[in-house]
Amino acid sequence: MSKTALFFPGQGSQYVGMARDLYDYSDEVKNLYRLASDEIGVDIAQLSFNGPAEELKKTRFTQPAILLHSLAVLIILKDRLPSFDFAAGHSMGEYGALVATRALSYENAIKAVVKRASLMEEACRRHPSTMAAIIGLDIEKVEEICDIAGAIGVVVPANFNSAIQTVISGQPEAVEEAVTLARNAGAKKAVKLEVGGAFHSPLMESALSGLEKYLADIPFNTAERPVIANVNAQPVTDPHEIRDLLVRQITAPVRWAQTMSWLAGNDVTTIIEIGPGKVLTGLAKRDLRPAKSYYLDTLPEIENIMAFRT
Repeated sequence: MSKTALFFPGQGSQYVGMARDLYDYSDEVKNLYRLASDEIGVDIAQLSFNGPAEELKKTRFTQPAILLHSLAVLIILKDRLPSFDFAAGHSMGEYGALVATRALSYENAIKAVVKRASLMEEACRRHPSTMAAIIGLDIEKVEEICDIAGAIGVVVPANFNSAIQTVISGQPEAVEEAVTLARNAGAKKAVKLEVGGAFHSPLMESALSGLEKYLADIPFNTAERPVIANVNAQPVTDPHEIRDLLVRQITAPVRWAQTMSWLAGNDVTTIIEIGPGKVLTGLAKRDLRPAKSYYLDTLPEIENIMAFRT
């Protein structure tokens, strides 16, 4: 039987102007932005809508801005959210998936992501680091390259985005060596990324205890639909396990390619990406190859799917 999965994007999908039309459309959306602005201490609506882009790219702003966009879509859809069987989010996007499955409230998801982003940005300041994208080599080869470059410093696979696209994280000199090794191994592309630090690597470890302590005080519910967790690419519904996986996610790699394999093996043929851009839709077309795909970023896209589903 054909099944549907909801996808929620993570850091890197942001753009100046994101969710402006959703904000103008809904007072409930405005209230979410006010809540987030109070938590951050910055008017996140103005930053999302007007930039500057360099400021929006900062981790402590990017993560809540993307989550707010996804939550705005969910609010506008309300009970016309298409029925689905599974949900998954890329890194921070997992919080959006948890809201969609009612494992986490809108308010608590925002508070948790604001805290997460702040802790991760602080870890970046403590440990100058970077990331790089390697395209055209399989996962095993990238892991081998990281093992070799690891003699210089910390460098690990951070995002297994597809069978032939992996993002690595680590100390600058070790990442540079891994990029060189990847090019020599025949990678189609191996380039350093403009990011604030080495996300999903041991260099983020200083953020673990703070997030664990913060999430301990946030109520989680049993998810009404399975969320495919980044850490192990397996379905999770139990609130205690969800909380544990969110903490582990900070230093563990995002197993998105493995998530696509799991969904393919469980009859998912339709995907709906909820939030800014369509990065995850593009990745899914490589590995999952869904028969149908939708992305809900702007108000017209939301209205189209609402009309289609009516």
